[in-house]
Amino acid sequence: MEHDEPSFLHEDERLVAVFKPSGWLVHPTELDARESRVLLRWLRDRLGRHVFPVHRLDKPTSGPVLFALDAATAAALAADFANRRVAKRYLAVVRGHPPETLTIDRPLSRIARTVPGPRDAEKTACTEVRRLATIELPWPNDRHPTSRYALVACYPDGGRQHQIRRHLRHAGHPIIGDTTYGHGLHNRLWRERLGVSRLLLTCCDLTVRPPRSSAPLVLHALDATFATLARRLGWEEALSFVEAPHEDDMLRAKIAALEDDP
Repeated sequence: MEHDEPSFLHEDERLVAVFKPSGWLVHPTELDARESRVLLRWLRDRLGRHVFPVHRLDKPTSGPVLFALDAATAAALAADFANRRVAKRYLAVVRGHPPETLTIDRPLSRIARTVPGPRDAEKTACTEVRRLATIELPWPNDRHPTSRYALVACYPDGGRQHQIRRHLRHAGHPIIGDTTYGHGLHNRLWRERLGVSRLLLTCCDLTVRPPRSSAPLVLHALDATFATLARRLGWEEALSFVEAPHEDDMLRAKIAALEDDP
């Protein structure tokens, strides 16, 4: 079952965190001018005040989104995102069985066709990947009589445009439901056999250091689609691991680095 509406995850005098469902924009854009599901408008209407988006998620990606209630907080947190002083964990369902751990270190540039302005220079981008669960389904594809898939956790060190999607495609494990970087046959199999027509990528954990705060803000939210799929595919053990962020040593290390950063 998919989230139809956003939901509040955190609210204080400077920050609001909201869960963005798949299919919602964070803010209006001329590239998708007809889309009415815009998180910025939704939150502004409910709070009755101006809010400042701190970062963004792609439209098909779900997960926590931070909004500041004043310009100074927004600028400080936006700088932290730009300088990679945040900790993030994503979940994705991918084609194939990747190794237990994988580091994809590949520079990326902005994609000119989706962002106004000229293409910029490549910048460093690294995504660590941990395989959580696998499955082999009796679905013939263009090469094999069965099809293999995996549930993975991804830990990007930054936020280059479509970073996780592009990195996983480069590694040979495109995300299911990705109509830009994925595999059309496998997307169709999931749509026809399991009724899944969205991008299977979600941010489930986000940690930041709010300005003038000695403690990090730790956000955790599991997309209901992933919980449903995990149970349907027999990935309950992996689901339990995801629902206990403190047991994830890779995530703990990234949060500890934030706490140690002066």
